[in-house]
Amino acid sequence: MRSSPFQLLTPYLLARRWVIAVGLLCLLAVDILQLVIPRIVKAAVDGLTTFTATPEKLLRYTLWIVLISAAIGVFRFLWRHFLMGLSREIERGLRNRLFSHVQTLSAAYFHTTPTGTLMAHATSDIHHIRMAAGMGLVALVDAVLLGASTIGFMAYINVRLTLFTIIPMPLIVISTRIFSRKMHHAYQSVQEAYSHLTERVREHFTGIRIIKAYTLEERSSRVVEAASRDCIDRNVRLVWITGAFFPMMLLFSNISLALVIYLGGRQTIFNRITPGDFVAFISYLGLLTWPMMAIGWLINLIQRGRASLERIGTVLDTAPEIADGPAARPFPGLAREISVEALRFRYSDRTPLALDGIDLRIPKGSTLGIVGPPGAGKTTLLSLLTRILDASSGKILFDGVDIRDFNIADLRASIAYVPQEPFLFAGTLRENITFGAEVPEADMRRALDMAALEKTLQNLPRGLDTVVGEKWVILSGGQKQRVALARAFLRERPILVLDDPISQVDAETGDAIISAVRALTGRCTLIIVSHRISAVQFADSIITLDAGRITESGTHRKLIARGGYYARTSLLQQIQEAPDAA
Repeated sequence: MRSSPFQLLTPYLLARRWVIAVGLLCLLAVDILQLVIPRIVKAAVDGLTTFTATPEKLLRYTLWIVLISAAIGVFRFLWRHFLMGLSREIERGLRNRLFSHVQTLSAAYFHTTPTGTLMAHATSDIHHIRMAAGMGLVALVDAVLLGASTIGFMAYINVRLTLFTIIPMPLIVISTRIFSRKMHHAYQSVQEAYSHLTERVREHFTGIRIIKAYTLEERSSRVVEAASRDCIDRNVRLVWITGAFFPMMLLFSNISLALVIYLGGRQTIFNRITPGDFVAFISYLGLLTWPMMAIGWLINLIQRGRASLERIGTVLDTAPEIADGPAARPFPGLAREISVEALRFRYSDRTPLALDGIDLRIPKGSTLGIVGPPGAGKTTLLSLLTRILDASSGKILFDGVDIRDFNIADLRASIAYVPQEPFLFAGTLRENITFGAEVPEADMRRALDMAALEKTLQNLPRGLDTVVGEKWVILSGGQKQRVALARAFLRERPILVLDDPISQVDAETGDAIISAVRALTGRCTLIIVSHRISAVQFADSIITLDAGRITESGTHRKLIARGGYYARTSLLQQIQEAPDAA
């Protein structure tokens, strides 16, 4: 764990330290040049009040002010370029780091973390960190350097008047300390509410079809409105704090101005300071107002940025439950068999075992069929075989080596996996199947044919180059499932894992897909989960799962002869398909 959330920024600051140095030098130049202008104004005012000023001198003062203002403009542009550019680099780096880390986290993390929370981390939190790293750094430098330098110039004019002017300073420090704690807690609360609101909106937009089908629009609006109201209420509580803090900073500044007007005016009347000194002193006080205000703004930015850094730091500190061990070895491929020994798995301590005492042998090149009622543990078993999940106890062995001893990327690169719920990314069908890789057209056509997608493509406006997704072509569930199958067939991995591959297609299309799968028998190791008996009846071995246990195992003929769940399901499906066959 980090001692401070700001340590997250250290690598980016060190990598661009020379850019920061140049930006700070330009900022320092701006501050110094701003301090010179009141001295020129002093000379001009003193010249006018003593009647020693001439048009030539006034022109010279004017030109100096114009030149200094131009230089301030150039240096201000440069520091904004360097320091604001730094904040954008930090934004980019942190967002990429967050996204890369989230991709390493195990499936269990996403079971408990709402997508809206992760979206808020990648957008709102990163934005607040950028502001703290960019304008926060500028406010800090101005508050320290400009503030200290201005006080020095004021003391040069009159020490006693300067001391009266900075009387409110201790009050600023005390109030800042009190308000900073309140702001930090308030910002954390606001960010949590924003995450909750983001998740509610995402959830209801994703489920818009169900909302419309069940006329739940009013209920959906109430749920989002409640989350929105909670977010607004927390923001209003934050506004109460910041709304009191900033006017208080302005009040202290105006108290200083009032003291200068009265005390400085008296000293001018009694000729203790010149009118030029008085005008210059007020000008310096105007410059000092920004550092005093910058303290409030700085606290605002830092507390918001700190709250966001803590939230992102929590994610980055989360270690993946499934990761390569220190001695992880490359996966050489399957030479003999996959074996499962006394396998048990539960999703949490509060849930029953999803799998309990599973023992299996899957020889290389063979086909294993898995059937069973919903919730029996079929998908869980596939997730363990592909190491999306890790077993609670027991072992999964590839050629006698524990699956946890292999490099995860190598292992998964040897497995083509088609999940039960297919997912399509935004883009074309070709990009969804190839994931952007260049593949021979012949291989593509073979995969499309095996997935029974050719006829579907003929009906799409641009074939494989048709864009799918929101506001474009919307594919049916069966079409999505066949796109997912085409991905797997294209790669020809030595192990093919199919989770209910024909659940969303008609019987004729399903038969064509299963025929293509059967053609792979002997060329790869097949593991097929299906509710349709026709999809697994050709398998070398079939198991029935029920409540996480294997209740039947054998070939299709043997299981039919036993008259158990498998036989009853097969008979029921034959009766259901009989009218279609007729």
